[in-house]
Amino acid sequence: MRLQPKTTFDLANLRLSHGEGRSVELSVRIGELEIGGQAYRSVSDLLDARLDVSRTRSGHAMRLRCDLGLEGPCMRCLDPARLEMAIDAREVDQPGDEQLLSPYVSEGELDIGHWARDAIALATPERILCRSDCAGLCPVCGVSLNDADPADHEHGGGADPRWAKLRELDL
Repeated sequence: MRLQPKTTFDLANLRLSHGEGRSVELSVRIGELEIGGQAYRSVSDLLDARLDVSRTRSGHAMRLRCDLGLEGPCMRCLDPARLEMAIDAREVDQPGDEQLLSPYVSEGELDIGHWARDAIALATPERILCRSDCAGLCPVCGVSLNDADPADHEHGGGADPRWAKLRELDL
């Protein structure tokens, strides 16, 4: 069963008995993500996801799975970068047990958009790069070093001019 695009999902609509489970295919809107101060977007506006829900004695156990492409600036050179990811997140909500309350479930409503965004952020690698061997930017002139001739970026081989005033200090 495929549901319309959602940001919340009513768990009660599944009408599960204790020990029973169900899988639901749905589309989730996640919007823009901010990672490391930069904006990243899913390649598609809607994220096709699979939600597995099991009814426990007093709550629910949930699993969210999806594949997505994430686009935004490279963290070294700021050129466009694309990252393919597989998300597999699990969550438990057991009312009555404070340690097992899910921050994504409120009054039987699962905030699947918020959960998906957090799962993506947690699965995102430390650095999103345009390519694995990205050389970054020249520290002196700021030009991308990926396709530049190294000889063009020797800049006299001297020290970084931004530190010049510090060299004048008499310690």
